Amino acid sequence: MGRRTGRILIVSNNLPVRFSRDEEELTVKPGGGGLITALAPVLKDRGGIWIGWDGDPLGQAPHRRLTDHSNGAGYHLKPISLSPEEGTLNHRRFSNETLWPLFHDFLGHCQFGREHWKGYRQINRRFAQIVAAESRPNDLIWVHDYQLLLVARYLQEMGVKATKSFFLHTPFPPWDVFMRLPWRTEILNALLAYDLVGFQTERDLRSFVRGVRTCFPASGVSGHTRSQIVDQGGKQTRVGSFPISIDYEHFNRLAVSDEVAQRVQLIYERLANRKLILGIDRLDYTKGIPERLESFELLIEKYPQIRGKVTLVQIALPSRVHVPEYRLMKESIDRVIGRINGRYTQDGWIPIEYIYRTLDRSELVSYYRASQIALITPLKDGMNIVAKEYCASCVENTGVLILSEFAGAALALGKAALLVNPYNVEDVADRIFEAFQMSRNEQRRRMSQLRREVQRNDIFHWVQAFLDGAGRPDLWPG
Repeated sequence: MGRRTGRILIVSNNLPVRFSRDEEELTVKPGGGGLITALAPVLKDRGGIWIGWDGDPLGQAPHRRLTDHSNGAGYHLKPISLSPEEGTLNHRRFSNETLWPLFHDFLGHCQFGREHWKGYRQINRRFAQIVAAESRPNDLIWVHDYQLLLVARYLQEMGVKATKSFFLHTPFPPWDVFMRLPWRTEILNALLAYDLVGFQTERDLRSFVRGVRTCFPASGVSGHTRSQIVDQGGKQTRVGSFPISIDYEHFNRLAVSDEVAQRVQLIYERLANRKLILGIDRLDYTKGIPERLESFELLIEKYPQIRGKVTLVQIALPSRVHVPEYRLMKESIDRVIGRINGRYTQDGWIPIEYIYRTLDRSELVSYYRASQIALITPLKDGMNIVAKEYCASCVENTGVLILSEFAGAALALGKAALLVNPYNVEDVADRIFEAFQMSRNEQRRRMSQLRREVQRNDIFHWVQAFLDGAGRPDLWPG
């Protein structure tokens, strides 16, 4: 039997680049975010195509510049230009104001607008049209995340024969939450148009299967806990759990680089004679930043002997800055940090250092390496690769990971991390104090275990597992 030939077509809401305006024209720069960080190594120097929105609603993006980026990355970028008239605004609102809060169990933030749903369908169809034009029968189409749930349904209608797969980077909600969505049946039905649907955890997989059984009781479901087959009238869809990871070796190498070592030294000089507690999050209500600040304030209240000996470095990456709710959240966080610092600052010590901006990769890894404690406490997260990046960057094999039990990463890292319920602010405060007092030997024992886990199950292991699940191991020779 001859070897199959084909390409991987990554399809995501945005391209892995961003456009910025210099004095004369728009230029292309590498993008950020968890999805791009995880997927960029997948296609690097392996060919294939990455399809996504160019991010420019004015239609002025310099697509000719993408060729240079493609040559450097080793894969082709296919931009999709979308205008507000095409429903971009409604698509974004349905994604961010309906699906995002719903999938993270924040029903109070959900908006169920019919026009938003209409715009969401319109943009999903537009993506499908571009994918159909670019794909060949032996390709693997790999669609990513909640913004593009419907793409396979439209590809199916267009007669596209290529293997169609999907991976959800967010959690999938329990049925009693998902059932509130007016278009729940349409979305489940669209997901079953894929050949493979991947989730972060077995918990997400169970929630999805329960929804399928409830909405489509005639469907057959067979298999085991991590991989199952849904048979809907003869159309079979494999559904599985594929916990995403990171390029461990990249972070490990960067952490020992001269550039990072120099930056770490500067951090130590600025924040001398204290242990650093690192909180780093995209500014979002799912990340638990207010609860974390409350826990830290309780820590220095309950354990006054710790004052002057620790600093919380809270890094908030700007997100959805044009959305009023997010601006109000930032203002609230600013006030809380100002109040805590105003109340507890003493000569030579400010309890919280607050950084509100985007960091480049080297600067980010410098904070990972410089911090003795990572305080990663989302209220709900699909995975949270920051936890894994921190471990990969702890090259001295010391440091303590405090991790929310509601992050997908807790399932793999929970045995060696200190797991917490982020809503239980007193317990979080106690766990921070436990980490502060932890011996070097205990830190090494725990961090060695964490680093082995991340190294063993890295991003390339994830890709191999997913492609095996899709029946396309030929696309990843190792």
